[in-house]
Amino acid sequence: MLRLAGARLLDDKDYPAVRAALAADPVGSCMVAARVEVAGLDPWRLGGELWGADSRPVRTNGLQGLCFAGPNLIPLRGNAAALRSFADRALRRQRNCSSLVGPAEAVLGLWDELVSEWGPAREIRHDQPLMALDRLPSVPVDASVRPVRSEELERYLPAAISMFVEEVGVDPCAGDGGASYRARVAELIANGRAFARFEDGEVVFKAEIGALSQTVGQIQGVWVRPDQRGRGLGAAGTATVAAHLVRGMGRIASLYVNSFNTPALAAYRKIGFRQVGCYATVLF
Repeated sequence: MLRLAGARLLDDKDYPAVRAALAADPVGSCMVAARVEVAGLDPWRLGGELWGADSRPVRTNGLQGLCFAGPNLIPLRGNAAALRSFADRALRRQRNCSSLVGPAEAVLGLWDELVSEWGPAREIRHDQPLMALDRLPSVPVDASVRPVRSEELERYLPAAISMFVEEVGVDPCAGDGGASYRARVAELIANGRAFARFEDGEVVFKAEIGALSQTVGQIQGVWVRPDQRGRGLGAAGTATVAAHLVRGMGRIASLYVNSFNTPALAAYRKIGFRQVGCYATVLF
């Protein structure tokens, strides 16, 4: 029987095998593919390391396991032995990721290997439907939703912070006074990937295109101001961003959502999103 050796740091010689592995699940691997397409496999440019597990040491035979280790730990594929090898490598260093996220089977399997050292988690979201839309939305778009302009950062930022606190459960401004989070939001705006509907100068709907690969764009940070919920702004606004991805950028629109968020699930299904997989997230 072939056995997986320890996880190894991938390099440029592994690039064809990595691209093949990412292409096998373009929606599920969008977060990692977006980085690899721009930065290659160099850890400094990639903003993290890409680990692989092989069934044998010959690299041309393909990768049985693939995991990104950076601000988030993202296991994309691997059997129990591969996940064990990723855990062994992760445990050799101090934990510096804020979460485990990705395909549910891989995330929860890896967490089983890590929990004795890294646990307990702050929260585990076991069931997050991964959804995709490869055609125009089935509901009308919101003509008032548009890309946020750079000079609107200060008006957009409070809504982004409120969304983050509501969704993740922590204040993104803690630690450095919000400088890092502000810079990330400013970068999304500068790249035309933050969208909002403004009413009386305030954001009532927002969403962003986070990861953007050559074939898929992942919608994140969907938020409606609490006093404006129930008006259909979330569905129409999300449809607008999805249409921008599908028609304007030639990408598949994707997102993932907590299974217990039944209003959001209903809205996304009404738009035309269909479930193509399941994610899980372990938050620290």
